[in-house]
Amino acid sequence: MAASLAAALTHLVKGIVEHPDEVRVTSSDTARGELLEVRVHPSDLGRVIGRGGRTAQSLRTVIGAMSEGRRVRIDVVDTDADESA
Repeated sequence: MAASLAAALTHLVKGIVEHPDEVRVTSSDTARGELLEVRVHPSDLGRVIGRGGRTAQSLRTVIGAMSEGRRVRIDVVDTDADESA
């Protein structure tokens, strides 16, 4: 099921961004539940987060509804911050 949540999130995010080939979603299990990390092209970060975080919250709502009651967290990772660290 984890792979299908990651695949669904990848599909949704690719529909939003201008650089769909650079969308990466990684899944890992943590003590707080499943973690899905979304990485996109730096210029698409604002599109994925949305105004006031609305788009990111909508993605969390849809994936949460698909998770069948399991705990799932979605983090949108700023790839610029990764490179500068």
